[in-house]
Amino acid sequence: MTPAGEFEIFLMAPPGLEKELCEEARERGFRDPKQMVGGVTVTGGWTEAWRANLELRGCGRVLARIGAFRAMHLAQLDKRARKFPWADFLRKDVPIHVEASCTRSRIYHSEAAAQRIGRAIAEEFGSPLDKNAALVLKARIEDDLCTISIDTSGQSLHKRGHKEAIGKAPMRETLAALFLRRCGFKGSEPVVDPMCGSGTFVIEAAEIAAGLNPGRSRGFAFELLAGFEAGSWESMRSKVRPLVPGHAFFGSDRDAGAIRMAKDNAQRAGVAGLTEFRQQSVSDLKPPDGPPGLVIVNPPYGTRIGDRKPLHALYGALGQTLLARFGGWRVGLITTEAALAKSTGLPLAPSGAPVLHGGLRVMLYQTGKLP
Repeated sequence: MTPAGEFEIFLMAPPGLEKELCEEARERGFRDPKQMVGGVTVTGGWTEAWRANLELRGCGRVLARIGAFRAMHLAQLDKRARKFPWADFLRKDVPIHVEASCTRSRIYHSEAAAQRIGRAIAEEFGSPLDKNAALVLKARIEDDLCTISIDTSGQSLHKRGHKEAIGKAPMRETLAALFLRRCGFKGSEPVVDPMCGSGTFVIEAAEIAAGLNPGRSRGFAFELLAGFEAGSWESMRSKVRPLVPGHAFFGSDRDAGAIRMAKDNAQRAGVAGLTEFRQQSVSDLKPPDGPPGLVIVNPPYGTRIGDRKPLHALYGALGQTLLARFGGWRVGLITTEAALAKSTGLPLAPSGAPVLHGGLRVMLYQTGKLP
C-alpha cells in the first residue's frame, strides 16, 4: 500500500471481456484502470473497494492487494508472513481461509505456501483458520514476490441476491452485463430476449436503465474486516441515481416454467414494472410497440442441452422471424459454433474473441440494424 492508504485493486473479469470491464470502471470514475489478462487494476482505498463491489456490473470479484514481500523459500515466507501487519486488516474474532498460487518461483508448492501463511497468521495474530470461512486471503507468489490480497467480495458478484430460480443453462449476471455493453447497450433503448430462460438479460437491462446498483441487496466480505465503518457503508449503499426508463424490457420463452422463474426474479430485483415476460415460441415473436432496440439471445448450444443437429432449424427459425419483423433492430447472438450462428441467415459480423461460459467457449455475434 502507499503511505496514503491507497493500494492496487484487482477487478476480476470473465476471460475475453476484460476490455468491457475496463470501460465500465473508467465510466464509473475509478482511477487509472488498466486492462490485463483476467481483469482490470485500479488504484484506490477501501472506499473504492466497497464501491467496486456495489456498482460494477461486470466484475466477478474485487481483490484488495494490501502488500507484498520477497520470499525465496518456505522458511522465509513463514518469517515474513509473521511480520506482516495483519492487525491493520483482520479481526481476531473472524475466521479466515488462505489460498496460494505459485508461478515461476522457487516456492512451487502452493498448498504448503498457503499453510505457512495461515499458520503464521493464526499463531502471531490470532485469527482462526477455517477452510469454509467467508473471508479469504489470496497469496500470489510470482517470480519470488508474494503479493497478499483480500477477497473483499465473498460470494461471486454475479450473485446479486435476487435470482433464486434459474434455468438449465443460466447466464451469469456479470457475463450478461458485459455482453450487453459489448452490444452497445446504455440503457436508453428497449431489449428483447426471445429465449429468455430465467430472465437474466432482460432483468440486467432493466436494472441498467433504472440506475440500480447491482450489489444493493447483498452482503460482502469486506464487512468482516478491521476498521469497517458500517455507517459510511450504509450511506454509500443508500445513495441511488434512479433514471426513468421510457420503455420496457421484454422476454419470452416456450417453457412456462422459465417464464414463471423470470417473473419471480424480476419481482425480487424490483424491476417487475419495467419488464414483460410471455410464454411463446420463436415463430410467434413480434417487436414491441415503440422504437427499435436490441435483440439479445443465448440459444441452446447442443453441447449441454439436447443434440446439436436439430438446433440448426431452431436458429434458422429465429433468423427468419427477426429478418421478417425486426427491421431497424440490432441483434446479439451468443453461441459456441460459427455453423449455428450461420444457420440464422442473419448478416452477422465476425465474432470477437471467445469467452468462457460454464466451461464452454462462447462467442458473441452481432448485426448492425436489420433492413
